[in-house]
Amino acid sequence: MPVIRARAAAQGVVLCVIPAVAAFNFATVRALAHAQGDAYALGIHPLCTGQASDADLQTLDDELHAQRDDPRLVAVGEIGLDYFVEGLDADRQERFFHTQLQLARKHGLPVLIHVRRSVDKVLKHLRQTAGGRPWHGIAHAFNGSEQQAQACIEIGLKLGFGGAVTFERALQLRRLAATLPMDALVMETDAPDIQPHWLYRTQAQRDAGQAQGRNEPGELPRIAEVVAQLRGIDIASLAENTTRNAVAALPKLQSLLTVSEGRPPAA
Repeated sequence: MPVIRARAAAQGVVLCVIPAVAAFNFATVRALAHAQGDAYALGIHPLCTGQASDADLQTLDDELHAQRDDPRLVAVGEIGLDYFVEGLDADRQERFFHTQLQLARKHGLPVLIHVRRSVDKVLKHLRQTAGGRPWHGIAHAFNGSEQQAQACIEIGLKLGFGGAVTFERALQLRRLAATLPMDALVMETDAPDIQPHWLYRTQAQRDAGQAQGRNEPGELPRIAEVVAQLRGIDIASLAENTTRNAVAALPKLQSLLTVSEGRPPAA
């Protein structure tokens, strides 16, 4: 990790947000964030709900309380719903997601939300737990419709764009990146997943012995260049705006972001 983080720093990425995926790695992401000068989030990922227990939800509650004064704890996440991966218990996912939204409200934290083929259900739970207040947070790796994008924006979320937007065939996603309000976008990598097109290898290429490229936070500026080109603006303008949006989504980033103007944090 130090080498990967150093490569990111060399590309101008000065702050990463490291999300947990399960109770077993809460301590790991916290320690990593402190060691590297980054930020972190605590939560149970929908893909991990099959192995999680109610005791893990209590552990999350306890950790959010114990770390309430930690400036590097910026959100509850990664949480959400996934209706793409087969074999997941949808009801169980929803129960864990709903409870974690309630914990986010209890502890006054934003949310980092996984929304793979689940935007409408995610919005339902956000509305049910809103308590009359707007949400802060990010719909991570957003890939829904324009109508769903607007609904997420209206409820208070920013929309995360990463490696998927670099593929020319991702017409709808690229259209959203180009046309959504500037104050709705944040940049992210989801490293080591969601490779940009220059790292991706097809199945045929992998069968021929070419290794799949590994995504890293250091790819963020190059991904951002694609979004800037789609919007017809310069990279500095995009960086300035998406950095501001990231701070709006995760307000505790403000005290951590001691970077010169125009350099985006990686989520």
